[in-house]
Amino acid sequence: MKNIRPYLMAIIILLTFTLSSCDFIGDVFEAGMWTALIIIVVVVLIIVWLFRKIRR
Repeated sequence: MKNIRPYLMAIIILLTFTLSSCDFIGDVFEAGMWTALIIIVVVVLIIVWLFRKIRR
């Protein structure tokens, strides 16, 4: 286990310089926004379908 520690530190330092945290967080929120939008549309469509079934 002692041999892996320098490699982990090198990877962490490399990721620190290559990835911007703002870009990562922005991508996560953008993916979450689209997922939430799709879920909301599906739920609304199910509710509309149920109301139409009940009225007939």
